[in-house]
Amino acid sequence: MGDYHSHGGGRGHGCCPTMDLMRSEPMQLVQIIIPIESAHLTVSYLGDLGLLQFKDLNADKSPFQRTYANQIKRCGEMARKLRFFGEQMTKADISPSAMPVTRTHIDLDDLEVKLGELEAELIEVNSNGEKLQRTFNELLEYKLVLQKAGEFFYSAQGHATAQQREIEAHQVGDGSLDSPLLLEQEMLADPSKQVKLGFVSGLVPKEKAMAFERILFRATRGNMFLKQVAIDDPVTDPVSGEKVGKNVFVVFYSGERAKTKILKICEAFGANRYPFTEDVGKQMQMIDEVSWKISELKTTIDVGLIHRDSILKNIGYQFEQWNHLVRREKSIYHTLNMLSLDVTKKCLVAEGWSPVFATSQVQDALQRATYDSNSQVGSIFQVLHTNESPPTYFQTNKFTSAFQEIVDAYGVAKYQEANPGVYTIITFPFLFAVMFGDWGHGICLLLTTLYFIIREKKLSSQKLGDIMEMTFGGRYVIMMMAIFSIYTGLIYNEFFSVPFELFGKSAYACRDSSCRDATTEGLIKVRPAYPFGVDPKWHGTRSELPFLNSLKMKMSILLGVAQMNLGIVLSYFNAKFFRNNLNIWYQFVPQLIFLNSLFGYLSLLIIVKWCTGSKADLYHVMIYMFLSPTDDLGENQLFPGQKTLQLVLLLLALISVPWMLFPKPILLKKQHQERHQGQSYTMLQSTEEMLELDHGHSSHGHGNEEFEFSEVFVHQLIHTIEFVLGAVSNTASYLRLWALSLAHSELSSVFYEKVLLLAWGFNNIIILIIGFIVFIFATVGVLLVMETLSAFLHALRLHWVEFQNKFYEGDGYKFSPFSFALLAEDED
Repeated sequence: MGDYHSHGGGRGHGCCPTMDLMRSEPMQLVQIIIPIESAHLTVSYLGDLGLLQFKDLNADKSPFQRTYANQIKRCGEMARKLRFFGEQMTKADISPSAMPVTRTHIDLDDLEVKLGELEAELIEVNSNGEKLQRTFNELLEYKLVLQKAGEFFYSAQGHATAQQREIEAHQVGDGSLDSPLLLEQEMLADPSKQVKLGFVSGLVPKEKAMAFERILFRATRGNMFLKQVAIDDPVTDPVSGEKVGKNVFVVFYSGERAKTKILKICEAFGANRYPFTEDVGKQMQMIDEVSWKISELKTTIDVGLIHRDSILKNIGYQFEQWNHLVRREKSIYHTLNMLSLDVTKKCLVAEGWSPVFATSQVQDALQRATYDSNSQVGSIFQVLHTNESPPTYFQTNKFTSAFQEIVDAYGVAKYQEANPGVYTIITFPFLFAVMFGDWGHGICLLLTTLYFIIREKKLSSQKLGDIMEMTFGGRYVIMMMAIFSIYTGLIYNEFFSVPFELFGKSAYACRDSSCRDATTEGLIKVRPAYPFGVDPKWHGTRSELPFLNSLKMKMSILLGVAQMNLGIVLSYFNAKFFRNNLNIWYQFVPQLIFLNSLFGYLSLLIIVKWCTGSKADLYHVMIYMFLSPTDDLGENQLFPGQKTLQLVLLLLALISVPWMLFPKPILLKKQHQERHQGQSYTMLQSTEEMLELDHGHSSHGHGNEEFEFSEVFVHQLIHTIEFVLGAVSNTASYLRLWALSLAHSELSSVFYEKVLLLAWGFNNIIILIIGFIVFIFATVGVLLVMETLSAFLHALRLHWVEFQNKFYEGDGYKFSPFSFALLAEDED
């Protein structure tokens, strides 16, 4: 397989300038031996550089068995404390300082001690504050109980006194049968024989009040008296700290057993009990004492909150810096854990992938780390030769990154295979615009995306919603889509479905000034053809739809065949780059012949028909090319020798199918046998089939047993069938360009004619305003949002399936370097 970085196609080779996006950067597997005293600083400098992807050399060890497990645990604990501070600041509505993170040196041990002290102080302040707040809420409830229960007793005493007077008056006036019994008389006469009633007072949640009363009644068998009243405003519950609607209650009972039951029921219902005295004087005194304590506690709580806020503000000034440092240190130790410890335990061995162009930068970082750490021994840097497939790395900028993401969403390119992202920059927005062609809608899209581009610095630092974030990320894709939509809109001559004579006057005019026969006899040509795009006079005529349908359908096939041919040509460049001659002669050549024998020929017929103005039926020509290839074409003949050409092309198409299917598996088997017999040492490793076979059978013996001819043949059969059927279905798939373009044009026309013009015809300002608003919402909602998304998805499908499946394997993996810059992006 050889060392991958030495393949052809490196930077600056050949007559043409390098294309950074055409093929991924040449990569190399490097080994670095780092003295243990400079390991931390070395990894830190490499993280700043961000051009080295470390390999995990301790994959067989658990996280707890690794060298720097304790340091990671410490960093995790500090990160937990910082999260705690962040939560506290969020609760207190204090935002961390937006000062930029500076590279001031902070010792990790000092930071650990400081964070521990701040956490302990903050926990103590919070604990004291919670206790004070709970006491404060209890006192507020107690005050309510004193006030409401005092009202109960005061009204009850007044009522009892009035009743006593009434009984006494009744006894003096009448000593008949209604007089009290002897026992009652004795009890009235002797207070010691009266039943002593106890009572319990407190607050119960309002939603539990009915159930509370019912349970009390059942538990005491009715031997209790409950009095309760609702509190107007919700009160803060001392236990939960939440606002709850409550009732003040007083339960009167007789006997200790009843008291025990009542207390248990209060506990079960979460009713807070408070002591109460019957003495009115003592009640007033207690209310005054509670009020004084409440005011005193309020002052103490406010002072505590001010103290807590001052602690959090001090933390907020350095919060981002501390957070960045802890994340940075944790990532460094995670990386150090991927390095293997040398047997002498004096140095660490690192392996990783790096772009070839970054060699000098990596070596410079190693030298700086050795110097800054005062190490006596420098780090050793060496390039390893390997059979492993390197990661794929494209250097993108803010413009090209979104297009590359479109390709990567399908699959990351195999190392150094041709990158569809280069062509996607132009073909993707162009195919979108073919479906979306309207220069009015294109201008609306362009203005929207220009807003994002002009304010990109400000918007990139803000938190946007999911949809806005996605739109902002693809702002340059949308800009290109808008520019191409304006271009195709000018070709279609549609501005919100209205044609304009922008490039001169129409080539057609009426036969007379009245234009009465325009719809019956038609127009006559009075000038040369309209110089650019569709003549404005076509719009609104009876022949508009047949004409545009024919134009767009044929244009879709031409564009589709051109893009599929581009895909097949790219497969040639892939095969040439990887020195795979089998793929050139037995894949690229027959595929190119098959596609162009059928659909390349159809494209030629379309162009000839346009140029000659012939009325030949192309459907008939293509169908009978297969059904009756020897029949005369008659009036469908477009040029001399067409019949002979058709027979040759049909023969080539039929030959190309077995050409794709049989030779490649047979030659692979032959080359495999020659290699194992020592007769040939050609570089067979470059073919994907041999890669699979070597990988799958490397542990077996040599000879014919290693080569599974049936597997390779079935694999090739599937590829052949897929291409032959795909050539037909993929060409038909490009007709979506015509269908969506027609749908967009017709929808735009309906909104203009049936909404805006209809409202205009009423000659009423209110109806006109309503019609204009409906038109704007329909245009924005349907045409600028839904249609944009629809055309985007269809263009995506054409690239992923119809274009990329001709040459793109997409089975690579991304280059993920250890980088502090990526760490900051993840944090955002």
